[in-house]
Formats: sequence, C-alpha cells, structure tokens
Amino acid sequence: MKNQRKRRFFAVLIMCIFMFTLGTICSATADEDAAVLTIGAEESSVVTVGETEYDLADGDSALAYVDSYADNLEADPNFETNVNTAIDKVRESIPQYATFWALLAPIIAIVLALITKEVYSSLVIGIIVGGAIYAGGNFEGTLVHVVSDGFIANVADSYNMGILIFLILLGALVSMMNKAGGSAAFGRWATAHIKSRVGAQLATIALGVLIFIDDYFNCLTVGSVMRPVTDGHKISRAKLSYLIDATAAPVCIIAPISSWAAAVAGFANSAGAENGIALFIKAIPYNFYALLTIVMMIFLALTGLDFGPMKKHEKNAKETGDLFTSGTKQAIEEMEGNPKGRVCDLIVPIIILIVSCVIGMIYSGGFFSGESFIDAFSNSDASVGLAYGAFVAIILTVIFYLLRRVLSFKSIMESLPEGFKAMVPAIMILACAWTLKAMTDSLGAKIFISQLIEGSAAGFQALLPAIIFLIAVGLSFATGTSWGTFGILIPIVLSVFGAGEPITIVAISACMAGAVCGDHCSPISDTTIMASAGAQCDHINHVSTQLPYALTVAGVSAVSYIIAGFVPNWMIVLPIAFVLMIGTLLVIKAITKKKA
Repeated sequence: MKNQRKRRFFAVLIMCIFMFTLGTICSATADEDAAVLTIGAEESSVVTVGETEYDLADGDSALAYVDSYADNLEADPNFETNVNTAIDKVRESIPQYATFWALLAPIIAIVLALITKEVYSSLVIGIIVGGAIYAGGNFEGTLVHVVSDGFIANVADSYNMGILIFLILLGALVSMMNKAGGSAAFGRWATAHIKSRVGAQLATIALGVLIFIDDYFNCLTVGSVMRPVTDGHKISRAKLSYLIDATAAPVCIIAPISSWAAAVAGFANSAGAENGIALFIKAIPYNFYALLTIVMMIFLALTGLDFGPMKKHEKNAKETGDLFTSGTKQAIEEMEGNPKGRVCDLIVPIIILIVSCVIGMIYSGGFFSGESFIDAFSNSDASVGLAYGAFVAIILTVIFYLLRRVLSFKSIMESLPEGFKAMVPAIMILACAWTLKAMTDSLGAKIFISQLIEGSAAGFQALLPAIIFLIAVGLSFATGTSWGTFGILIPIVLSVFGAGEPITIVAISACMAGAVCGDHCSPISDTTIMASAGAQCDHINHVSTQLPYALTVAGVSAVSYIIAGFVPNWMIVLPIAFVLMIGTLLVIKAITKKKA
C-alpha cells in the first residue's frame, strides 16, 4: 500500500513538472509567433457593437470583445473578422489563448483524478498547469493568476458564495434532523413500508424527479431523505449517488419550471429567440440524454442489472453490508437517533425547506414586485434564492424542534458547526473546481470550441445535432459547467440554423443534452460533487461507478441525434430512442450474465 502511494505521488509530481515545463516551452514558442501578428490599420481598430465601443488595438478591450462572444456573434455584422483580430491581439499577451492548450489543464486534472483516486491533488495540479500556461511559465505570474484571479476571485464571487452559504445551512439542517432522530425514524418507517431494494431505488428516483426545481437542492435534499432507506436495504452509497446525480441535472433540464429552464431561456432570448421558454418546451421531447437516463434508472432498478465498477460496489453492499467498498468512509449516523424522534421531525423541515426555497427563488426574480410566476422564475438568482430559503428553513426548524422538545437549544447550536464540518469536503472540491474553470476560461477554451463548431457548420447540417451533442459533452466535461456550455453554444446554434428552422429545435436540445451529459460525467462538475456530498459517498467512487452508465446513455443519445438530424420529428425519433436504449441494456445484461 505504501509503495502504491509512493508511485502515485511520484507519478503526480513528474506529471506536474513535465506539464509545467511543456507549458513554458510552448508559451515561449507561441510568443515568437505572436510577435509577428498585427492589428491592421489603426483607424479601423475601433469597433462599436450596440452601445459598447471596443478598441481592438488595446489588449484589455480586445479581451472584453472576445469575452462577449455570444452577444457579439449576433450583434456585430463583421463578427468573424473582428473576433479573429481581437483573438490575435489577446494572443500577444496570452499566447495559448483559444487553442487546444486551453483544454489541457482540465484534461490533466480529470485523468489524474481517475488514475490516482486523489481528487484534491489532481484538481490543484490542473489549476497550477492552467496558471503556468496562462503566465508563460513565469512563477510570479502563475502564483498571482492561480491565487488572486483563481481561488480568491471565485470563492468571493457573489453567486458562488450564495451556493456555499446554502451548503453550510443545509449541512446544519441535516445535522439537526439527525440529532432530533427524524432521519432514524423515517428510516424505520421506510423499512417497514418499503420492502425491497427495488422499492428503495424507485422511491429515490421518484423523489428526485419530484424535486425538479434546482439540481443543487435536489442532490442534497434527496440524499438527506433517502440515505436511511437505501442503507437499510443495503444499497451501496455509489448506487445512491448515481441515482441522486441522474435525477438532478437530467430532470431539471426537462422541467419548464426550474432554474435550468430559466437559464436556457435567458441564453436563448439574448441570442435573438422570440420566446426562450417556448423554445425550451419544444426542445424537451428531443432531449434524449435526459429522457433516456430516466429510462435507464428505472430499468436498472426493476431488473437488478449492474455493470462496470458499480457491480462490485453493489455486490459488496448486498453480501457483506459494506456500503462504501473503498475510499473515504463516512459514519452512518442516521441509524442512531434520538428516541423522541418521529417521522415528522424529518418531513416537516424538508417541507419547510422546499417551500422556503421556492419562495426565495421567486422573490429573487421579482414575484412580489409584480412579476408573473413564470417570469419571476426565469429572472431568479438560484444562489440567492436558495440561501434565503435555507436561512428561513433553519430558523423555523429550530422553533419547531424547541416546541416539540426533541432537542435542547444547546444541542441545536452544536449542530451548526457539525453541519459545516460535514460539508467541508464538498466546499473544498467546489472551490478547486471553480478555480480550474477560471483557469480554463482565462485561456479561451469556450472560444476554441465555438470556432470548431462554426468551422464545421457549412458542410453537413443533418449531422450537426450529433456533432453539437458530442462537442457539448466534451466542453462540459472538461470545464465542469453545463450552464457555461449553454451560454456559449446556444447563440452559435441559433446563428447557424436560424430561429425558425425545424432542425433548430433538435440542435438546441442536442446542446442542452450534451451539456448535461458532460456535467453528469465530469469529476469537477459542481452537481457531481453535490451528489457525492448528498449520498456521503467517496467522490472518485461516485465518478468511476457512474461513468459507464452515463456513457452508455450518451452513446444511444448520439445515435438518436443522427436519426433526428434526418428526421426532425420527435414522435418518430423518441420511440426509436427508447427501443435502442432498452435493447442496449438487454444486450449488456446478456453479456454480464454470461461472464457471471
């Protein structure tokens, strides 16, 4: 074991030194190339887009133009010429900007995480490599970019801070529910009423589908409620985290009233669509990845099929009662509880939390200032709304427990730091993931991917939905963000196909499905991290066991988008996709049965 750890350590160290050196060499080479670039005539360097003026001869202004890629794509008639001029100017100071090198940092982080099973060190190495490439190998520049532009800027970001506050408050709420005995009481009730592993898995899926408002909220709430149930039926934490993750983003992306629908509608509206919500609703039947993920979960639950690393985890859970198999094992404290605890001590706080978070979200969107419910949801700020809701839920739950006399005020106060400590691993991973995304963004990864799509758009439109799906998967997987993928790809899709074309709906849906798929697979995705935290599962175990399942659905989805490119009619393509999915799972079941 010690030798294995040493090998891992030296492999990571060598990789870090190698990539740092490689980044330095390539940056130096690119510097020589960048020295010959010219902006052109000084009088033509100023570009006006709407009310904004950009001087493409100025590095900062050129970078601002490129950062507004999605907006300028629609608004600037000379976008293609101007964006290339701006990128050339930016490359004078950041030589590897908008090249394949922009994707190197997240690729290294992901590969190292899967090989070494060490998520923190892998993320930090990826961050350092990204900072080194950005700074051209300069130590001071790397340090400043990683610490100041990376960790500090992202942790201090108001949206991210709202998510961290929500995590801490939810951790405190879960700790209170455990101390009050609500989780243990619900576990006893569920064990008496849910008689089988199949029932426990279907109940988890059903609860995940019902909580469709927001993926963060879904992950942590479903995990808190269903852990006692799945533990009682010897379902591995890896399987629970898969069910949680698969009912988070994949369900939110097909729910018209959700933070995800609001985000997609906002991106579509800003890109020139007449009605973003209407476009979102029309795209739902073509969102093959989300719909087929639900089909797969139900099939796995009903048939008992497991394959890949998940099979080992489930076998250990069933035969030995080991719910973790490997990695970090967290105490199963829910099954020990306050003897005064009742089911209502879990259900009431959860209901309060749900209602408070919904009200918080529509409040942040202006519902109480005269906006309609739909408009308020579209304009809502999820991080602020969820933080409002969790704060109110904490206060009301404290009052509820004091009135019921199941907890003393001292015990309640002790729950606050305990809940915070339980969320520290998730917070650390989120901070690193956000910083890695910042490194990737600063190197223009999204611009590089966007230009790839535009370059391939002219030749084969019928295959473009499948191509867009695969590119969205890659971008979301590498950056760990589906919303960022929407933001850059949706305007490009609308500009390539036009808002009124039938194939546009298929392409928009392919963009959304691919973004969710990449987010679902990526170890640096915040939703994946939240699912691990909600199930209290080792993060790398969750990623490695989930990956074969997600890739299976992704393969069937890609084939379905090829068909939809030629036959853009969901009433024909969706049944074919369902048949392909079930047929694929039956083949996998037959193969695994033979091997057994």
